[in-house]
Amino acid sequence: MEEAGGAGPSVLFLHPDLGLGGAERLVVDAALALRARGCRVQIWTAHYDPGRCFAETRGLAVRRAGGWLPRSVCGRGHALCAALRMVFVALYVLLLSGETFDAFVCDQVSACIPVLRLARTRKKVLFYCHFPDQLLTKRESFLKRLYRLPLDWLEEYTTGMADCIVVNSKFTASVFKDTFKSLSHIDPDVLYPSLNISSFEEIVPADIADLIPKKKKFLFLSINRYERKKNLALALEALHELRGRLDSHEWDEVHLVMAGGYDKRVLENVEHYEELRRLAAKLSVNDHVTFLRSFSDEQKISLFKQTQSCFMAERLDHLKPKADCVEPGLQAPHQLQIRLRFLQEAVVNV
Repeated sequence: MEEAGGAGPSVLFLHPDLGLGGAERLVVDAALALRARGCRVQIWTAHYDPGRCFAETRGLAVRRAGGWLPRSVCGRGHALCAALRMVFVALYVLLLSGETFDAFVCDQVSACIPVLRLARTRKKVLFYCHFPDQLLTKRESFLKRLYRLPLDWLEEYTTGMADCIVVNSKFTASVFKDTFKSLSHIDPDVLYPSLNISSFEEIVPADIADLIPKKKKFLFLSINRYERKKNLALALEALHELRGRLDSHEWDEVHLVMAGGYDKRVLENVEHYEELRRLAAKLSVNDHVTFLRSFSDEQKISLFKQTQSCFMAERLDHLKPKADCVEPGLQAPHQLQIRLRFLQEAVVNV
């Protein structure tokens, strides 16, 4: 596909793996918005499967490079591999693609920014920071801490090389300044993820009768990738606790749909999906839960229209004390109670 857009400035997006997720949704929406304003847009990534990505990407110019590089080595080294893949994509763009651009938008992984600055004609680079990567991992052993040292330094140093840095919330902005001490002089701008409301009207909802048992009045929806850091088990635990607070008739009308991005290439997706299914069975709520993997836009719209509440089981970043947010996945004692009250109030008020 040729470069998408009009005769305006040309913008190149770099993303490590264009799949299904919040970061990918933001990149796609930003690319569509720029194209609508007359910009010429391309998205470069190491991996792209049109069948497992947002439908709008099929109308955008998406290029691939470096897909042969591994995502991990024996299930380890994801951060290092992601950095290497992004560096390769940047090198390919500058040296082999034959493309020229007016600006770069780098998403998630900042390791490619020094390469982009090597362009013959200096181009502006915008970096979108969803959350410091060094806070998204545990350091349970000396070897892991040793492994992370150069990666943490590289993340901070290369992030500071961007001409403009934006984050997804004021909370992330505060975490950014607390984490990257050498960048304390930088005040990142906040660019909230967009919501393409028009798609709600354009997409014809799918029939999801086969996904949800009949006579379910209270439908709850969780949308997250099948990753342990998303803390999806909390939703199942809250559902289990809710069962003890409802009578049998009310409980029979409750159902939870856990929908999320699922890539069989990603070992964690495969493992965590099975872990959640086992947990649901252990808690005896499996008959009240539907696990949906890599759902379509049509299914998503149908779920949105039928659900009473859509929530995230991830850390309550904006509600918890800042000191409680240092390690993702850490559960505050009151976190389950907040989720439980949320579910119970939804059942009572509907």
